[in-house]
Amino acid sequence: MIEGAKILITGPAGQIAFPLAKKLAERNEVWGIARFSDPAKRREVEAAGIKTLTIDLENPDFGELPTDFTYLLHLAVSFDPDYNRAIRINAEGTGLLMAHCRNVKAALVMSTTSVYKLHEDPWHPFHEDDPLGDISLPSMPTYSIAKIAEEGVTRFCARQFGIKTVIARMGASYGPRGGLPIFSLQALLANGVVKTRWDPCVYSPIHDDDIYAHIEPLLDAASIPATIVNFAGDEHVPLQEWVKYGAGLLGIEPKIEVVATPGTSRGSAADHHRRLAITGPCRVPWRDGIRNALAELYPDRVKPA
Repeated sequence: MIEGAKILITGPAGQIAFPLAKKLAERNEVWGIARFSDPAKRREVEAAGIKTLTIDLENPDFGELPTDFTYLLHLAVSFDPDYNRAIRINAEGTGLLMAHCRNVKAALVMSTTSVYKLHEDPWHPFHEDDPLGDISLPSMPTYSIAKIAEEGVTRFCARQFGIKTVIARMGASYGPRGGLPIFSLQALLANGVVKTRWDPCVYSPIHDDDIYAHIEPLLDAASIPATIVNFAGDEHVPLQEWVKYGAGLLGIEPKIEVVATPGTSRGSAADHHRRLAITGPCRVPWRDGIRNALAELYPDRVKPA
C-alpha cells in the first residue's frame, strides 16, 4: 500500500481514475489535473480529498503545478474524432506532462489493449509483443492510433528524461462507476437490447479493486526503457456471457444483437502472464465483481455476493 507519497493523477473524475484517486488520497497527498468542464465532477473530486488544478493537455500551462511529485499516474484520455487533435492531446500532451514531472520516482501511463492489430480469432490473448495496429472501432475512430502515438512519446520520455516508466495497457475495466461490462448491462436496461460487433466478443475484465491493488507493484516494475504490460484481468469472458449473467441478476431478458462490423477486432482478450508475474493474481472474480457493482447501483434489484 502506497503511503505518504505525493501523487499526480490526470483525469481524476474518470471512471477508472476517480475510485483509484479516492483510495490513494486516504494515505497520500493526491493532486488531480483535468479540464474540469463539469463543475459538479470537480466538486466530487475535491470532496474525496484531492487537490485540483484546471489544466488542458491540448495547450497545457503547468505554471501552478508542482514538480516534486513522487509518482505520476497519467490516466487522462481524449477520444476526439479528429486525428490531429487526438494525437496532440494524447501524445504531445503526454510528452509535455512527463517533461514537467521528470523528477518522479516512477510514472504509470495508461494505454489500452485496443493498440493491438486485429486478430481473426476472438479468443486470441494479445501478448505485449504482438503487432500493433488500428482496432477500427466505429465509435472511437482515433483511439488506437492516438494511443500508439502516446506510447511512442512515453517511451522517448522515459529514456530522454530518465523516468522509470510503466506503460499499462488497460483491458475492460469496470466497477460501480461504469466500464464496458456495466455500460452494456445499463444499455440492456435502457433499450431492451445490447449491440455488439461479433459473437463471441471476448474481453479480459478487471475490477476497480484489482486496479487499485496492482498500482503499487506496477509502479515498482517501472523501468528505463519503459516496461510494457497488459493491465487486464485473469479471465477471458465474452460480452455475451456477462450480459446473460447480469441480466439474470437484474431480472430482465438478455437480448443481444450482433451487428457484424467487418474490419474490426473480434475481441480484446489480453495475455495476463507478464502482469501476473508483477502483481500476482486478481482477487475479484468477474461474476462477483459484476454482482457487487450492480448491487451498489441497483440495490432494489440485486444483492451483493
